Amino acid sequence: MNGMYDDGFGAFDAFGQEPFDDEEFDDLESEQADDGGEFDDGLLEEELRQAAAILDPVPAELRQLAMDAYALYDLDARLAELTFDSLVDAIPVRGATDVPRMLTFTAGELSVDVEVTSEGLMGQVMPPQPAGIEVLTGPQTLRPTTLTADAMGRFTSAAPPTGPFALRLRAGGEVVVTEWLRA
Repeated sequence: MNGMYDDGFGAFDAFGQEPFDDEEFDDLESEQADDGGEFDDGLLEEELRQAAAILDPVPAELRQLAMDAYALYDLDARLAELTFDSLVDAIPVRGATDVPRMLTFTAGELSVDVEVTSEGLMGQVMPPQPAGIEVLTGPQTLRPTTLTADAMGRFTSAAPPTGPFALRLRAGGEVVVTEWLRA
């Protein structure tokens, strides 16, 4: 051997074995085929699944998070991009306390202006149109808060979102989901 790791021993010398040559390998394959046929992959998979369930079970909280994340998935939804966030883009006002957070999301011609305060959430869909809005708050709630925008596109909620949240809008036959943000 002229390799970089040549220490004078073959790879199998330390174990007192020589590697299989092609003929020995073919003989082993033919012996296995004579034993009664194919190896059952389904049986092996089921045995491994059972062993993993016993030795390393998936925590119930993680399983619930995975199910909730899958439930939030919407194949036809468009992602609305955050185009304005008052925490980042606005000039702070001196002496102001409990300032509402202003957010603007845009997806094509559709935009959503949202004001988040400690007293709740309110906003408007532009262009003005009726819409169904769901406030997604992740795995903490089984059902998202559902709001309805009037003909002017206005909506309100008395409960402020806590923790990460996103909005799912159903308006004019399309579904739009906003980015996830912290309240």
